[in-house]
Amino acid sequence: NVDNLHERAGSTEVVHLHGELDIARSTADDSLRYPLKGKDIQLGDLCERGSQLRPHVVWFGESVPEIERAEAIVKTADILIVVGTSLQVYPAAGLIRLTRKGTRKFLINPELPDPALQKQFTCIPEPAGSALPKLIKHL
Repeated sequence: NVDNLHERAGSTEVVHLHGELDIARSTADDSLRYPLKGKDIQLGDLCERGSQLRPHVVWFGESVPEIERAEAIVKTADILIVVGTSLQVYPAAGLIRLTRKGTRKFLINPELPDPALQKQFTCIPEPAGSALPKLIKHL
């Protein structure tokens, strides 16, 4: 997710695969990033090199800079819990194919994906707020 809900919930090791809404970045140099501190980006807000700022998020058609880091994590997981997704947006949806044999995989989403994908998971067709506490207790 591009929000900071995981951090606000206490997570300390979050990979923002699709970027972060609380950060602006230069349109000329991706490495120039600035905290927004609750402010919106306006037309004319420029980086130190004079280019327009934009949200630090991955838009459709752009590369996903954190995908290799996410792949490395998924490849070593003993348990993979996928929450709140249709598994239709790639390359993120392809991460599920990288788990080791024997990795326990859970999918939490009120609307389940197509039956072929359902076979790869223990599916919990509920909202995350009710399903996650049950799953954590079970694990």
